Amino acid sequence: MQCLNKIALGVSAAALMAAASMTSAKANELTLCWAAWDPANALVELSKDFETKTGTKMNFEFVPWPNFADRILNELNAGGKLCDLLIGDSQWLGGSAENGYYVKLNDFFDKEGISMDDFAAAAVNAYSTWPKGTPNYWALPAMGDANGWFYRKDWFEDPAIMADYKTKTGADLAPPKTWDELKQIAEFFQGREVNGQTVYGAAIFTERASEGITMGATSAMYPYGFKYEMTPGAYDMEGAVNSEGAVAGLEMYKALYKCCTPPGYTDSYMGEGLDAFKSGQVAMMMNWFAFMPGMAKDEKVGSVTGFFVNPGQTIAASTLGGQGISVVANTDNMDGALAYIKWFADPEIQKKWWALGGYAVHNAVLNDPAFPSSQPFAGDFLVAMNQVQDFWQEPSYASLLQAMQKRLHDYVVADQGTAKEALDNLIADWTVIFEDDGKL
Repeated sequence: MQCLNKIALGVSAAALMAAASMTSAKANELTLCWAAWDPANALVELSKDFETKTGTKMNFEFVPWPNFADRILNELNAGGKLCDLLIGDSQWLGGSAENGYYVKLNDFFDKEGISMDDFAAAAVNAYSTWPKGTPNYWALPAMGDANGWFYRKDWFEDPAIMADYKTKTGADLAPPKTWDELKQIAEFFQGREVNGQTVYGAAIFTERASEGITMGATSAMYPYGFKYEMTPGAYDMEGAVNSEGAVAGLEMYKALYKCCTPPGYTDSYMGEGLDAFKSGQVAMMMNWFAFMPGMAKDEKVGSVTGFFVNPGQTIAASTLGGQGISVVANTDNMDGALAYIKWFADPEIQKKWWALGGYAVHNAVLNDPAFPSSQPFAGDFLVAMNQVQDFWQEPSYASLLQAMQKRLHDYVVADQGTAKEALDNLIADWTVIFEDDGKL
């Protein structure tokens, strides 16, 4: 019995030692989850500073954009342990906060002296707060982003092309300030021969499966006056979603798609646009500011690429991208995860983040007099982040987005019905969702 007891105790001690070893290893490691794209590579480089200062080993789980939401939201819903830190889309805030997936950071911010006043107000509202309009923080602003435009600077500045444009339109060829101007320029380039190649006006978002056409079409609809509600928080969509301006903006987006995109461009998003631009197919490309650092350095087209902020129409507006960084409530290394948030919030780290190609939204970066000239797109980024508008951040955002994807794609690409009918039907779809949620 004594021998048996000693053996049993030995097994228990070994198990406890193994468990302690595992706990210690975990306490010395963090896994950060994000999408797989250029800024993620910059964050890996930046995080070496955190590893050096803390001795914590950083692991990264980067998921391609088309699979990012399904992969990570399924992980959160299942209570998985993959992510200690998550850079998640702004639309996830409502559901992640209400379902307990994210740690509320207010007390931690207060304890560590981290002030949300140190970050751009629009970024804090979009990437950190839930409910909207309240000082309840579930993330630290991590990656500012907005939908903007790339253009072939060499084509726009070619004397022969400039003269032809002036003859045909009576205007000077320059980056457009309005959607009317953008369409006129796109029409001018559509089917034109440049350097012996037939080119097209613009690469825009038409993708149906995830979020593409919604992110693209709202870039036209917001400047024409599209809103989600007449009264913030009231879900009174009639007269906002389907206003005359909203209809006009959606009609403009379809007109641009019909007149001025490459052949077969029916299901395109970020990657397809980058491919079309880099291969010299299009004069202009809609895409996120996040890709501008990489494009500016591109060996083939970097030197001939220019950038401009999303054109206005009746108002100035840009579709919001970007994300905040949250601590996943299910983490086994809470102290380490919070330490990473504290480190990332440091103004000096934020400056390094911008220098490496991340989009810092800390005021120490944005308010630096040298910031607008620090990159060829920096000034436009400042403009965009002061006029961004975002999709619903409701817990049911996935259903709301799915409905909008369908209605917009059916109208713009599949040529079904009118813009007014598409938006009327979207209100009906969203009304059912909000009724099921008890919001209406």
